[in-house]
Parts: sequence; structure tokens; C-alpha cells
Amino acid sequence: MKSFLLTNALLLSVVSVSAAELQWPQFRGPAGDGVVLDQRPPVSFSETENVTWKAALAGRGWSSPVVAENTIWLTTAIERVPTAEEREVLLRKTDNDEKKFNQLAIAKSIELKLLAVDFKSGELLHTIDLTTIDEPDAIHATNSYASPTPVLDGDKIYCHFGTFGTFCLDRNTREVVWQRVLPLQHAVGPGSSPLIHADSLVLIQDGMDRQYVTALDKYTGTTIWETDRPEMEAPSGDQKKSYCTPIAITDSKGREQLICMGSQWLVAYEPKSGQEIWRLYHGKGFSVVPRPVFHNDVVYVSTGFGKAQLWAVRVDGSGDVTDTHAVWQALQGIPSKPSPLIYQEHIYLVDDNGVASCLDASSGDLVWKERIGGSYSASPLLAGGHIYFANHEGKITVIEPGNVFKKVAENQLDSQIMASPAVIDSAMIWRTAESIYRIE
Repeated sequence: MKSFLLTNALLLSVVSVSAAELQWPQFRGPAGDGVVLDQRPPVSFSETENVTWKAALAGRGWSSPVVAENTIWLTTAIERVPTAEEREVLLRKTDNDEKKFNQLAIAKSIELKLLAVDFKSGELLHTIDLTTIDEPDAIHATNSYASPTPVLDGDKIYCHFGTFGTFCLDRNTREVVWQRVLPLQHAVGPGSSPLIHADSLVLIQDGMDRQYVTALDKYTGTTIWETDRPEMEAPSGDQKKSYCTPIAITDSKGREQLICMGSQWLVAYEPKSGQEIWRLYHGKGFSVVPRPVFHNDVVYVSTGFGKAQLWAVRVDGSGDVTDTHAVWQALQGIPSKPSPLIYQEHIYLVDDNGVASCLDASSGDLVWKERIGGSYSASPLLAGGHIYFANHEGKITVIEPGNVFKKVAENQLDSQIMASPAVIDSAMIWRTAESIYRIE
């Protein structure tokens, strides 16, 4: 299973204290926004340049790597792939429209696992079996059964697979502390990553059958609260489902909020009780994937599929703030899958079809727009002084942030990229369809 590409033995044997102490604990990094300023990863790399190691990965998953104490953790799904005839039979057992069968993938069974990889060497340290699911629901052909990113909290790691299970593990003993199954009809598979806030594990549960947000006790897995989403006007559950990851913020009034974007509604909840603080109707957008970002009392959200828009919304309101707290909306070049990135009063985006753009954060005005090519799911990363955009075709475009588009490098890896990367000191951790890389 293991194959190494060693380009610098010294880098394998020497890891700075700062690297050992740094963590990448959740989707999009320490702050959950894809911005890390002190780390200095390389601008230029390839399959043969600046690769400390490359290791093969078992199974399939688009969850991002998380890193702590020189260990990289990833979830994966080992699939028993059906024949064409078996696939047809399995799909007919689901609730999916036959017209959409060609967009779907389905397995005869899946084994969900947590992998531990050594940060220094790329060696596979542990494979932890979590559960086996016979005849799982279908997923979209571009999704995986292991797409939500785990979250680290102290000596615990929390792995969420949507309707297939939620697990808390002790990182030291590798034992499951607790597990829950919260059934949901995702339609195209799980996507929302969990969030740790105080003593809670917060999950957005926006399915076709039901839409709600819940907080579980992170120590026991018991439900602390669950709150249904606002009523929606939609012809079917397909326009009600969503896949967003929450963020936790504190507004200028000192109020803690859980910002939970969903179909039609953006809602802020009180973290301890789940009580709604405010809501905003953003229209008919659904299947929202991009994680919101927050800056100066304003949250920025993509409205997802349909016709994606980017909304800037003040977070200091109460009740229905639809008519009072929307600052601006941008209508062109907005991603349905990659998350936005905000830095020094600019918002950087790449849409699903490879058009990168920069907006003024205060007004939403376009600063620049440039086609960089390819299809995109991974969210952009700002590390050190550069922004990295990675497409499905394995190309990573690197630019300098600023008022003009300035491309500084194009890098190519050999396999598909849909997972957002992690950064530890000078090292980038990239997950592709078949492998994991440490690049520095």
C-alpha cells in the first residue's frame, strides 16, 4: 500500500519544534477560513520537485486531512463496486428518479475507516475500522462516502459520515469513545463537516426528508439540542437539502453565534440552546456547499446551486433580517462548491468552472476576474503570501493576493484533487484520488 518518493532525506529526519506543535484541526484550518499567515509552503512543486514523500491511500474519500502531533488523519471508504447489472438493481431500490441514475454512484457495501499517517515519513501508522454498511444509499458520481472532514479536539478526533454514522475516537488508544447514527436522506451523499464549539459537536443535518441543526455532547454523543430549519417553499426535498459546514463567531455585541447556511435561509443559532438568533432569506439557492467566512461583523455566504450568488450579511441583528442586514449581493462568477477566502478587505473566489475573481469586501465590486481553467471543488488556501487554487485535474495555480491578478506558478500533480489541503509550517499536505503528498 505504501510507496514513497524521497527527494530529501534530511527533511525526513528533521522536523522543527514549531511543526510538531502546529495543528490543522478542521476543514479549512485553524480558523476554518483557509488562511494561515505564518507558514511558508513552496510556490513551485510537481511530482518530482519539492516532494518530501508521496504515499498511496486505500479507498476513496474527499475529506481533507487534519494534522496534530506529527500525525495526519484522514477518513476513507472501501467500496465493493457492483457490476452494471447489480448497479441497476441497487439504484432501483433507492428513492432516486431514474432520469438521474447516470449522475449517481452506488456501492454494494462500504467499509468506513480512519487512517493515521506519519507526518515525517508518510508511513501508514494505523487503519481504524469504524463501520460496515451493506447496500448504502447512492451518492453523486463526483462525491464520495467519506467527504466530511474530521475535526480534532484535544486527544479526541470526531469523524462524521452523515447518515452512515458519527464517531468520537481517542487518538492515543485509537478506541471508539462513542458513536451515533443520525439517519438522513442526503440524495447525493454526505458533505457537511462537523464543528467543535465549547463542549458541543455541531452538525448541520439538511436532508431531503428533514432539515435541522443539532449539537451533541462531545464527551458522550448525547443530543444537547436540535432545531428545525425555517419553512421552505420548494416542490421537493431536492431543493431543501444542503451540505454546508457551520462556523462559530462572536459579533460586536458580544453574542456568540453558530452561523449555519442552508437552502433558502441563512440562520444564526445560540450555541448553548440552539435558539434562533436571526434569519435571512436568500432566495431559491439549495445544496449549499461553500463554508461561510466572517470579517468585521459581516458574514459572506454562497447561495449554492441554482444560480449561485454571494451575499454579505451583517450579523448584529435579531429576528428576520432579510430586509435590513444584507449589505450586498454579487451575482457573477460565484462558486457552488469551493468556499470563499477573505484577506485584507478582498474576497477571493474560484467558481466551479475555473474562473477566479477578486471582490471588494465592503462593496462587492469586482476588482479583477481571470480564467485559470479546470473544474473546482477544493477551497482556496492562503498560506504565507500566496493563494493556492487546486482543480479536479490536479493543477494547482498560485497567485499573489492584491488588486491585480498576478499568477506566480502552475503546478501539476498526477491525480484528481477535490480535497482542500492542510499546511504545517513549511509543508503542504495534499490529498488526491489515490495518494497523499507532503510538499515543502
